[in-house]
Amino acid sequence: MARTLSSDMESNITSALATLSLAFAAAVVLPSCQRAPQPYYADWAPVVQQRSELTNELLALLPAEQRTLPAAQEEARWLSDTAYKSSVSIARLNNPLLWPAWMNNRLVNAPFNIRERGLCWHYQHDLYRELRRRPLTYFRLGCCVRDRGEGSEHNCVYITAVGKEWPHAITLDAWKKSGRLVTFTPDELDLDIWEDRASTTEMLNWIYKEGHTNPVEHWALVKSGKKWNDYVPSWYDEGRNTRQGKIMYNNMYKGLQERKGNPTDY
Repeated sequence: MARTLSSDMESNITSALATLSLAFAAAVVLPSCQRAPQPYYADWAPVVQQRSELTNELLALLPAEQRTLPAAQEEARWLSDTAYKSSVSIARLNNPLLWPAWMNNRLVNAPFNIRERGLCWHYQHDLYRELRRRPLTYFRLGCCVRDRGEGSEHNCVYITAVGKEWPHAITLDAWKKSGRLVTFTPDELDLDIWEDRASTTEMLNWIYKEGHTNPVEHWALVKSGKKWNDYVPSWYDEGRNTRQGKIMYNNMYKGLQERKGNPTDY
């Protein structure tokens, strides 16, 4: 007896083929832009200069009497260096195929899991995770969002001084250029469409305690497998037993083995 495809399955296959065609076209047309940067990108001289500039921008957020304190300068430098270096690591683990970054989202949301991760909020969660690896005295982290609830919604991390609130902060975007960190000062954001996202900050603070040692392969949320956009906490049994949850825990195990227990790869 001949078998026919259901309309949903046929639609999924058509969508997947269209996405693969787009990926192939981009691979041919945009070979220099589509991939994550090389591991040494953050130590390239122009990027080292950007790291220094970010350090100074962070220090400028502090009260004048704190800016010259060696401990405050060291903390700002660590945040800047970690932001740039971990952004490269995050992109390389997500392994984007397409550029601009929003095109790569189609691979993440496509049927058949062409790419596991790489949405802007994935990068937000991951960058936040890396910046929580040490307790902070002079600065604090937060999450922000542009066009919340719209198709153009975009999520980022921000850093501000202790005692200051959004939008007096430096916004960090690891997604826009696939691991090549982009930063924004308050005057560079349209505050009519950008806002603080305290609920995400609260969630990530609960998952990633200051000084945590979760490996770089750890994901706060994983796909439930029920719908393309349905995610569940990775540490719940429901999350651990999903297809993506099993991939995540396997990746963490392999990564820690390869790095001899070191949680980071940068």
